[in-house]
Amino acid sequence: LKHRGPDWIGIFQHKGNYLAHQRLAIVDLTSGDQPLFNEDKTIAVVANGEIYNHEELRKKLPNHTFRTNSDCEVIAHLYEEYGENFVDMLDGIFSFVLYDTRDNHFLVARDAIGITSLYIGWGEDASVWVSSEYKTMHEDCEHFERFQPGTLYSSRERAFRRWYNPVWFSEIIPTTPYDPMVLRNALEKAVVKRLMTDVPFGVLLSGGLDSSLVASITSRYLADTKAGKQLGTTIHSFCIGLEGSPDLKAGKEVADYLGTVHHEFHFTPQDGIDAIEDVIYHIESYELTTVRSSIPTYLISRKIKSHGIKMVLSGEGSDEIFGGYLYFHKAPNKEELHQESCRKVPYTFIQPWGLEARFPYLDKEFVSVVMGIDPDNKMSGQRRIEKWILRNAFDDKERPYLPQHILWRQKEQMSDGVGYNWIDALKAHAASHVTDTMMLNAARTYPLHTPPTKEAYYYRMIFEKIFPKQPARLTIPWEPTVACCTPKALSWFPEWSNNMDPSGRAAWGIHNAANKKLVTSDIVDPKKKVESQNNGAATTTTNGATNGVNGHGH
Repeated sequence: LKHRGPDWIGIFQHKGNYLAHQRLAIVDLTSGDQPLFNEDKTIAVVANGEIYNHEELRKKLPNHTFRTNSDCEVIAHLYEEYGENFVDMLDGIFSFVLYDTRDNHFLVARDAIGITSLYIGWGEDASVWVSSEYKTMHEDCEHFERFQPGTLYSSRERAFRRWYNPVWFSEIIPTTPYDPMVLRNALEKAVVKRLMTDVPFGVLLSGGLDSSLVASITSRYLADTKAGKQLGTTIHSFCIGLEGSPDLKAGKEVADYLGTVHHEFHFTPQDGIDAIEDVIYHIESYELTTVRSSIPTYLISRKIKSHGIKMVLSGEGSDEIFGGYLYFHKAPNKEELHQESCRKVPYTFIQPWGLEARFPYLDKEFVSVVMGIDPDNKMSGQRRIEKWILRNAFDDKERPYLPQHILWRQKEQMSDGVGYNWIDALKAHAASHVTDTMMLNAARTYPLHTPPTKEAYYYRMIFEKIFPKQPARLTIPWEPTVACCTPKALSWFPEWSNNMDPSGRAAWGIHNAANKKLVTSDIVDPKKKVESQNNGAATTTTNGATNGVNGHGH
């Protein structure tokens, strides 16, 4: 797993139990090497992620002595003080394995939303394996599976239990009134929180609403943070796309508006095609939309890393909590919109180039604020543009965050935003490797998760070559989808029942219809009854890749 963290390799062994760690140093570069310990080294921890409230938590542990300035060291001391019931105190993104040498007990936990990847497996010899990627365990485990977000595993109980149980998780329809300033303040807090770093960082900037707001908030508040005072206030922004793609044009415009040092990376369809096998190896998936969107991610991550950047802020996650995908326009009522958002929230990200990505929209507190708003305010379609409540919250006429046409620019799939002929190139390449006869026998060749298209079949062939064991297939989230919707939401679109392309192009009619509606000035006043949409191009943010470590306990 050296690709996840090239800065340090740490190993701890005790009575046949092992913790191993590949570090990507972001906070406390000099003393934060892992494993981390309590005072007498009876408790050891390996952790992937960032604990944003670690300084506040240290103040609650006045009788403990800390060896490092690492944000993750607090995990060992919290366990010592509170036992297993401390995980909900952590505000951040994390996967960790904690080992207590006093009774040979171990505890495994994953963050609330699932930003950091994590797998758990069992060997024939009753060993238990935990890793950020299952490629490290697939030769040793008879069974392995995804470790679910918001969950912990205790070796004492030999069982999983949820530590994250927000009210919205029950899918009870919330009733909190929409307050634009509460929403604005919550997102600003989430962004500033993620500026905790001792290394240079950047922002992913596609020119879409989500990434542009993150970049704007960063630009507005960086100077007042510890990172700004230590590293300076110059912000590097990054965008990737095919020549002439919507993202490149919009990203450059926003960068000029905010005054960032902007880096554009152009790729060709052949560049992306050449990366397919490496991408599938890193993401450990053959799911079609995941592969499509991960290819530009993979390419831009490599470029960003070459600039000496170790951490980036990303706009991913907004569409899930705000109902921002175009298919949400067809939600029949607020109840179904909210329930679909609840199904969409759990997230996982990749880290192929030693680059950590941070996601303000998936901040635990911010998610609770957004998911607690009466979903009637999120209804789009003929009433208003998607994510209206977010756009309106940041529509500040006196001190604008963004140009109006960017603030009210419509959503688009990432794989389309980087260039409209990108998906066509992938399909053509797959068709040259998968015959009609292969497709006729697809259900017998791959009875589990039968690929419905040649493109899906092609990705499956590559995956099977790399990960031939059955448990690997069982880790793949697999369900019918069009334009990123879940199977339950497919009932909103009877005409999509035979559509085999999950791209946002399936919602192209929604996209085009929206572009024919009212202009921006008719939308921005929350007191108006909006009956139509603004015009504008479509986009989504360029996704980054997340930090990772490997913690083995067996």
